[in-house]
Amino acid sequence: MDKKNRLRNNEDFKKVYAKGKNYWNRNLVLYIMKNGLDHWRVGFTVSKKIGNSVVRNRVKRRLKEIYRKNSNKVKGEYDIIIIPKKNVVDIGHKELESAMLHILKISGLLRDLGEK
Repeated sequence: MDKKNRLRNNEDFKKVYAKGKNYWNRNLVLYIMKNGLDHWRVGFTVSKKIGNSVVRNRVKRRLKEIYRKNSNKVKGEYDIIIIPKKNVVDIGHKELESAMLHILKISGLLRDLGEK
């Protein structure tokens, strides 16, 4: 993922939490907000309730890889924060990918097949 597509600044995270819309399913929570840029930016937050640092980092790596593989399907001009729930530790890669695509679809961030 390019540096321009990463949401890293604490103020940006706070802004998305405060002013953005949120969506959720059984496995993930998603916050989105228009950013006024010509590209999307994504950030991942994993709570200490998920487990120790090894488990949290593994979950974050899995989420980043799934997002990277599907980033060409995401509409631009949004700041996105993805937060996993506790049960993400116990599910497989395919189910986690399905959950991410589902939450991106219900939020309206997935592109149509013909759209660029």
